[in-house]
Parts: sequence; structure tokens; C-alpha cells
Amino acid sequence: MAQETEFDTAAAVTRSMLGWGVVAGPFYLVVGLVLALTRDGFDFSRHPLSVLMLGDLGWMQVTNLALSGLMVLVAGVGMARAHARGTGIGVGVYGAAMIASAIFPPDPMPGFPPGQDGATTPSMSGVLHLAFGAIGFVSLGVAALLLGRWFARRGEGRAAVWSRAAGVVVLVGFVGGVALGPAGVAGLWLAVVAGFAWLLLASVSMYMTVPHPVVARR
Repeated sequence: MAQETEFDTAAAVTRSMLGWGVVAGPFYLVVGLVLALTRDGFDFSRHPLSVLMLGDLGWMQVTNLALSGLMVLVAGVGMARAHARGTGIGVGVYGAAMIASAIFPPDPMPGFPPGQDGATTPSMSGVLHLAFGAIGFVSLGVAALLLGRWFARRGEGRAAVWSRAAGVVVLVGFVGGVALGPAGVAGLWLAVVAGFAWLLLASVSMYMTVPHPVVARR
């Protein structure tokens, strides 16, 4: 009878943390897209979601970025608890970088906020926003590559392939997007979407490797 009612609190906490990795991406993208569609001047072909931090309603995207970053950070801790320490650290750094990016708004871009005609002189806030973004995306890309190795050691070849592919896409998308400036916004969109899609799949996959909290159901 004791065996039937035994509950593994550590496993329950780990699973709960990994669940935030499933929620973070859809939350960030849905809120960001709603804001993008309702803010005058935003152009998907020219602007990343981060510029929505600017203007009178910028606090909405700031909140979105900070809350999503917190979710990602928690998911990273969950991954580390699930014995993928390197991946967990990388995801955790990405989450922390998102929160830091929320503190420092980017510089205005041509067309946004409305009335912004040309590029502005880089500000300290804009430089820090870009720096934290770079740290975050590089960490996320490396985390995906490390998880690919983790999957490979477990004999999960297909999972290893998609995880490594996602890591490459995130890294190439971000580096290419930054290098090309305004013309590379598609690369930034690719990095964001691919990164959050990977986080969702990785969180689900790792969730399934954590033993059920109710010992009798294992």
C-alpha cells in the first residue's frame, strides 16, 4: 500500500519546469503577433518583434519578453534536473538574456515607431539589447547542438538530427540577420521561430524521460 501511494516530488517539480518550455514559445509569439498586428507602422518584412518595445505601448512587449524569458529560464533548470546539464545551462542563459533584453530597449528602426524616417545613432541601450540578444541566441543554438549529442548517446538518432539541425538554423539565422542589417530581418524571424519550436519539442521529449511522480504508475 505504501508503494502505491509513494510520490516523487523531485520528478513532479522537474516535469512542471519542463512544461514551461512548452508554453514559452507559443505565449511569446502569439502575444507578439497580436501586438504587431495592432501597432501602427510595424512591418513584418522590415521589423523584428523587439522594436515593439518602443513607443507609448512598448511596455506590453517588454512584459511579454520578460515573462517569456522567465518561462525559458525555468525550463532550462528543468532540463538540467533531467540530466541534460549543458543544454539546461544554455537554455537558462537564453532565458536570462531575454529578461536582460527586456530592460534595455532596442534603437528605433526606419518606419518604427511611426514617423521614424532613418536609422539613428546607436545608443547604449540599443547596443546592450543587441549584445544580450547575441548571447541568448548563441546559447540557445549551442544548447540545441548539445541536446543532439545527448539524444545520440541515448540511441535516439532522429531526435539527435532535428535537434542539431535546429541549433544550426538558430545560429545561422541570427548571425545572418545581424550581418545583413535591416535586410536580414527574415533571418531573425527564422531564429526566433526555430528556437522556440526546438524548445517546445525538446521540453516534450525530455518530459517523457522523467519518471512519473506517482511511483505506482511507472
